Amino acid sequence: MKKRVIAALLAVMMTAGALTVSAAEVKADSGEGKVINIYSWNNEFRERLEAVYPEVEKTSEDGTVTTLKDGTEIHWIINPNQDGVYQQKLDEALLRQLDVSDDEKVDIFLSETDYVNKYTDADAGVAMALTDLGIDPETDLADQYSFTKTTASDQNGVQRGSTWQCCPGLLVYRRDIAKDVFGTDDPEAVGEKVKDWDTIKATAEELKAKGYYTFSSYADTFRLYGNSIEESWVAPGETTLKVDQKIMDWISDSKEWLDAGYFDKTVKGQWNDDWNKAMGSKSKVFAFLLPAWGIDFVLSKNWDGDEGAWAVTNPPQEYNWGGSYVHACEGTDNPEHVKDIILAVTADKENLLKISREKSDFTNTVSGMQEAMNDDENFASAFLGGQNPFKYFAPVAENIQIAPLSAYDQGCVELIQNAFSDYFQEKVDFDKAKENFETAIKERYPDITEIQWAE
Repeated sequence: MKKRVIAALLAVMMTAGALTVSAAEVKADSGEGKVINIYSWNNEFRERLEAVYPEVEKTSEDGTVTTLKDGTEIHWIINPNQDGVYQQKLDEALLRQLDVSDDEKVDIFLSETDYVNKYTDADAGVAMALTDLGIDPETDLADQYSFTKTTASDQNGVQRGSTWQCCPGLLVYRRDIAKDVFGTDDPEAVGEKVKDWDTIKATAEELKAKGYYTFSSYADTFRLYGNSIEESWVAPGETTLKVDQKIMDWISDSKEWLDAGYFDKTVKGQWNDDWNKAMGSKSKVFAFLLPAWGIDFVLSKNWDGDEGAWAVTNPPQEYNWGGSYVHACEGTDNPEHVKDIILAVTADKENLLKISREKSDFTNTVSGMQEAMNDDENFASAFLGGQNPFKYFAPVAENIQIAPLSAYDQGCVELIQNAFSDYFQEKVDFDKAKENFETAIKERYPDITEIQWAE
């Protein structure tokens, strides 16, 4: 997609004598460098690397430098993901890739599912094909969930990234509220009450009658609808953005649920103080829709009661939320180190099982997660009252069909929710919300020329 921002920025690099080189050529010319620069938006990848990579010797107190046993330093360049800041900083570094010294080059960078497509596009020339590193996806990554491999591949099917995690989502619910309303907190019984959208709507009436909200806000359900779109927001090579019917369904259903009292009207979206408080012991919210990282990094951090108050069960529909992809950057002077790190953190089954045990991640080997779902002794969660959540995560993961992706997904996902949050809160009418989205998306992506709405 030549019109993409990163592709345009990197066009000069790509045409300047085809200066990007394969891993083998870098190795032959200069050997391995002494600094590995890794770009990310948080410390999650660093913590996983520290947990399983045997070459780690120490990390500085401020977390910015990890020293390997051979003296190589990993420099962690962290910028926030919100509002596209991380992508902006990464893109600026990629623009300089051919002009900086070896120790300043980007060696590894991470992307999220919402914008992985931007960097794996073959036309961007940014993320190395794994085969150029000497990694064979057919053999070295054969045990990964297939949809994660597809997500990290370019339009020609060439895999240009790998991930240690798979992010199937579940319904996570308060045991005390379940007992009060349904007379049981058994995950199988609760699962029957939330098994599809029609059933959960009837259940929402039961919860409301007892003074509870089904979910905290309209934003909690967005990922399930967004995972079901039939067309990508922007097709390859196009400048027209299409708002899928599933997104329109989310808007109409959210308004209905909010007006019916199934959401807490005081909670306006996600990632804010109101949402965090909705996860606390004083809240009347019954459930959240979260992947494994959401339980570990968000819910458990906001819960102020005893362990064992929450449990998981099946969601009303299968979905995936998130995923951090690890890419080798074209032009790296550390191809052997990069290969070793990617294999250690995203492909080694025992390493990934260790991450699952210690970090509660649902990791990216099918056989490993099948083992975990049948191993209550090692994979039970104290936070979930001794429940083994992998029993519920694994079946969802095996049936996920990833939605068609585009380079514009992060902005679309953020801005459609922002625009219609004002509509749900009755600050603007429906048409004004549409207008506001169109204005905001064109400001974020100036190459978008038209927005088409499903009706």
